[in-house]
Amino acid sequence: MKGLYCKVGETAAEAKFVIQETNVPSALGSNQVKVQVKACALSPLDLKLHEDLKLQRDLVPVGREIVGIVLQGFAFPFFHMTGILPLDTAMSGLCEAVVINENHLVQKPEKLRWVEVAGAIRDGLRAYTALHTLARMVSGHTLLVLDGASPFGVLSIQLAHYHGVKVLASALSSEDQKFLEQLRPSVARVIGVWDTKVDLVDSCLEETGGLGVDIVIDSGVRLHEEEPEARCLLPYKHDIITLLGVGGHWVTTEQNLQLDPPDSRSLFLKAASLSFLNEEVWGASSARQGRYLHIMKDIVEKLSTGTLRPQLEDPVPLYDATVSMEMVQKKQVRKRLVIQL
Repeated sequence: MKGLYCKVGETAAEAKFVIQETNVPSALGSNQVKVQVKACALSPLDLKLHEDLKLQRDLVPVGREIVGIVLQGFAFPFFHMTGILPLDTAMSGLCEAVVINENHLVQKPEKLRWVEVAGAIRDGLRAYTALHTLARMVSGHTLLVLDGASPFGVLSIQLAHYHGVKVLASALSSEDQKFLEQLRPSVARVIGVWDTKVDLVDSCLEETGGLGVDIVIDSGVRLHEEEPEARCLLPYKHDIITLLGVGGHWVTTEQNLQLDPPDSRSLFLKAASLSFLNEEVWGASSARQGRYLHIMKDIVEKLSTGTLRPQLEDPVPLYDATVSMEMVQKKQVRKRLVIQL
């Protein structure tokens, strides 16, 4: 059967996405199950992470967030299950069927749509990791979500609201600002950083009475004065540290972040912490397997009750997968793209 793969070039810009024949093992190993894939979400590939973990291969599988029906392996077949294929998998989630360890799957309620679950499972895991595991969110905290209209940002806002957290969010465009202002439960303040008259730090300090926010989740950090246009609206690290309150938590997605001594001193004076968000660690350690499954199960339950409501594009047919993945890799798509098989 065929799947979608990334053909790695000498640089990330030279990577190409191709449909490739692949073999599904006929015999299952211990704890393995065979799943007929019904929907698969597309996320940008981190080729540098594959290189760092020595997982380089000529063809990197695409589409790891899957949902489908168990065909073989469980005592009770035909269960509806969802999960994330491990980072070292050799199979694309866009194959008709995949083989996966049962410890990477949780059951999906039948009333939930395939595309809804596939489109939320990864961003939900990131939101849980950022807010619960890293930031230790509790009721009464104030949270700033940068780029709140992104798929990850929306689920972070909804999860924080559920736990009684006051939420501020930044918007990168007037369309994003209008969308965030219409969210229910409502965001305490939408900060339109696209408007040059609006200052992120002043807005946060004004909203918190000068105390600063308890948690910041960024969508990247502006590292240099000269940045590509897509990164010009990102905040500087000094701005984030300034708006952070005493004992605050800064959760960053910026892999190459470096702190200068004055920045470290400011964090020290506030007794604040900095954490790096990398949701791939859950699949890398068997010691956290139970908590990993608990998080995914809770995500599915909150999708079922309507607590989490992902922002999705219309489902894309399989024959458009290559073009769609190229758009996702270049970050030309705002909402989560899901391929319906």
